[in-house]
Amino acid sequence: MSWSRIVSGIVAIALALGMIILGGWYFTAGFGIIVFLGQLEIFQLVRAKGIIPAVKTTLVASQVILITAYLSPPLVDAVLPLAGTFICFYLLFQPKFATIADVAASILGLFYGGYLPSYWIRLRGLDSADVSNLPLGGYWPMDWSHFARLPVGLTATLLAFACIWAADIGAYAFGRLLGRTPLSNISPKKTVEGALFGIAGSVVIGVIGAWSLDWSGWPVSGVALGVLIGISSLLGDLTESLMKRDAGVKDSGQIIPGHGGILDRTDSYVFTAPLVYYFVTLLLPLLPG
Repeated sequence: MSWSRIVSGIVAIALALGMIILGGWYFTAGFGIIVFLGQLEIFQLVRAKGIIPAVKTTLVASQVILITAYLSPPLVDAVLPLAGTFICFYLLFQPKFATIADVAASILGLFYGGYLPSYWIRLRGLDSADVSNLPLGGYWPMDWSHFARLPVGLTATLLAFACIWAADIGAYAFGRLLGRTPLSNISPKKTVEGALFGIAGSVVIGVIGAWSLDWSGWPVSGVALGVLIGISSLLGDLTESLMKRDAGVKDSGQIIPGHGGILDRTDSYVFTAPLVYYFVTLLLPLLPG
C-alpha cells in the first residue's frame, strides 16, 4: 500500500468524522460536495458509452433533495418524482432527440447519486435538532464518557461508518492474505474469502456498537446490522465496478491520491444508507429488550 493511499485515507477519515460529529448544515454541505463530485464521475462514465444525460439539471435536482433531507426528511419522497419529471421534461425539449439511454442515465444519476445518499443526512438528523449547540444546527459533544447518551443520529451514523470501514479493511486484508476463490467476474480481484471476512469485520463492530449503545437485544441487533452493512457495502462496491467495467475504465476518477475517484471510495455507502436508516427507525424499536 502506497504512502499516498495511506495519507489520503487518513485525511478522508478525519474529514468524515468531523462532518459526522458536527452534523447540521456542516454535514449537509460536506455531503453535498461529495454527491456533486460523485455524480460528475457517474456522468463521465455514461458519456464514455456515448450517452448524453441531463447533467446540470440532475446536479441541481440532487442538491435540492439533499437540502430537503435536512430541512424536512418526509418531503424528500415527494421531491424525487418531481425531480425525475423535470429531468424528463428537460430532455424532451432538447434540439437533439434524447434516447432511452439518455433518460435512464439521468434518472440513474438522480436516484443512485442523489436520492440514496440523502438517507445519510436523514440518519444523521435523527434527534439532532433538540441538541444543537453550535451555529448552523451543528453539535459538539461536551461529554464522550456516555456514548449511549449522545444523539441517536450521531451514534447510528458513526456506527454505520465504522462497520463499513471494518468491512472494507477486513475484505482487503484477508482477501489479499487468504483469498483463493473468485467472487465475481465483475471484479476479478475480489474473493469469497475476502467478502466473508469483510462481513465478519462488520458484524464484530456492529455487536460492539450495539452493546455500547445499549440497543434492544444487542447481540441480535448488532449481528443483524453488521450483516446488513457488510452485504450492502459489498453490493455497492460491485455495482460501481460493473459501471466502470462497462465504461472500460479502471477508476472513476483521480481526485483522491492512491484511491482513484470519489465513487471508488464511496460506493460502499450508497445502498447502505437507506437500509441503516430504516433499520434504526423501523426495525430496532420492534426488538425486545
